[in-house]
Amino acid sequence: MKGYKKYAKQYFPVGNPDWSFMNKDSINKPPIWCSVDLRDGNQALITPMNLEEKLEFFDLLVKIGFKEIEIGFPAASETEYEFCRTLIERDLIPEDVTIQVLTQSREHIIRRTFEALKGAKRAVVHLYNSTSVAQREQVFRKSKEEIIGIAVSGAELCRTYAERTPGHFVFEYSPESFTGTEPEYAAQICNAVLDVWKPTAENKVIINLPVTVSHSMPHVYAAQVAYMCAHLKNRENVIVSLHPHNDRGCAVADSELGLLAGADRIEGTLFGNGERTGNVDIITLALNLYSQGVDPGLDFSDLPALCGVYEKVTRMHIYERQPYSGALVFAAFSGSHQDAIAKGMKYREEKQTDRWTVPYLPIDPTDVGRVYEADVIRINSQSGKGGIGYLLETAYSLVLPPKMREEFGYHVKSISDHAHKELQPAEVYDIFLRDYVNYTGKLGISEAHYRQEIGGITATVRLSLDGVEQTVSAAGNGRLDAVSNAIKSVIGPVYTLDNYAEHAIEGHSSSRAAAYVSVRSGKEEKGYYGAGIDSDIIVASVKALVCAVNRMLAGQGGGVPSEGDKHR
Repeated sequence: MKGYKKYAKQYFPVGNPDWSFMNKDSINKPPIWCSVDLRDGNQALITPMNLEEKLEFFDLLVKIGFKEIEIGFPAASETEYEFCRTLIERDLIPEDVTIQVLTQSREHIIRRTFEALKGAKRAVVHLYNSTSVAQREQVFRKSKEEIIGIAVSGAELCRTYAERTPGHFVFEYSPESFTGTEPEYAAQICNAVLDVWKPTAENKVIINLPVTVSHSMPHVYAAQVAYMCAHLKNRENVIVSLHPHNDRGCAVADSELGLLAGADRIEGTLFGNGERTGNVDIITLALNLYSQGVDPGLDFSDLPALCGVYEKVTRMHIYERQPYSGALVFAAFSGSHQDAIAKGMKYREEKQTDRWTVPYLPIDPTDVGRVYEADVIRINSQSGKGGIGYLLETAYSLVLPPKMREEFGYHVKSISDHAHKELQPAEVYDIFLRDYVNYTGKLGISEAHYRQEIGGITATVRLSLDGVEQTVSAAGNGRLDAVSNAIKSVIGPVYTLDNYAEHAIEGHSSSRAAAYVSVRSGKEEKGYYGAGIDSDIIVASVKALVCAVNRMLAGQGGGVPSEGDKHR
């Protein structure tokens, strides 16, 4: 790309930064969260939310647990003003929730803002003006002193109107375009505002350091945050807030390093919706903390429902690979991944451990309302026997023997490959029933009776072969062996009973049972598998044997049944 030479650094790194915060390896408590979905997020929508949609979104944010919610820019439009008034007049703001509004440093806008807030019990008034070199030189064409004058004038007006308006007001100031502002100058202008507002322990002030446009690597922003924390007046009475945008794809990293560097608060949106490439995704930040054993103070235990409301009111689509909340983020199509997850889940069950260490899954999907069968093990041509077997076991309580699981896995993968599509759990189960349980062919058994003999069991079997029925008897060392010998007396000794397994499906006395049988043809090395399901384990075993023999007679050792074969 030839145009790279026109790009120069638009940020100002801190000279001799204090990197001591980099010695921390984790964040051990959640920040103060402020959702700006209803302002920053809303203004980034192709079709902004209407009043009812905003009210529904506000209710969702309250349910999640946000205690600070930026609801809009009341002086910007009648819709914004009406929303603020509706929340106040309908008494829709819980006692423990503080609304936040945005205002420019202009007298008529500040006056309109406080008119919108009449009757609010508690509100944050968020004042901003642009401070970057690019904005000063190109947009406002003003000196540093003149830009400071704009900020100070706005701070004084906010204080004046707050004194005239009933309610409790918290002040917030943003040097907008902070990341393109010299750190020393950013501290100078913020301190000038603090001199006006005079924060105290009882009435703290928020200084917000926005990544209005991301220009640098995250550690550079973190050093700027650390610099501001060290140079702000009355730091103990100042809440340092971050508002990262995602132009470089670094909003989460900017936020986490900024918190390590001393910040106290995060402004962001659900799913990262915001101008250009978006704001920082609060869900990702919160669940990153959660995955490290820190309670984020927000409730994302039903992400599917949350996603549904969000997509409805914003008309946005949540990307399938969006961290934590995307439809496919817990999905494992790869055979090796599926096998590792299945074994990890089995290990967790065996050890009864409280710690979550399952491979490939940073958090337990059920913690955010996801379902293992539907969301974790996904079946397509890339899947493996472990994942397919795990799906049958967890969703349908069918524990296939290892060799049978392998054969069935290849069978399902082949079907998915030829169909060029993902198979849903119910489809996999139907394939198993069709091709391994209900498979019919030349042989059928309608009834079997048993008699205990000295040295074994005698089975009298009513069977049909190519539609011809007959009754035969044979002895064996058990019921299944006796039935098998009865079959051989009709079709010849063309196979050996190779493997047998059984288990209860629901695990109690009245449950159904599953049986699995493999037979081996004398002419071939491979085995042929069949399964049977019945309330009587003996009946299930006979069904499994008949299925296995029919698959052997048809040459169906793991392949798709031929067109001429019948299925019930």
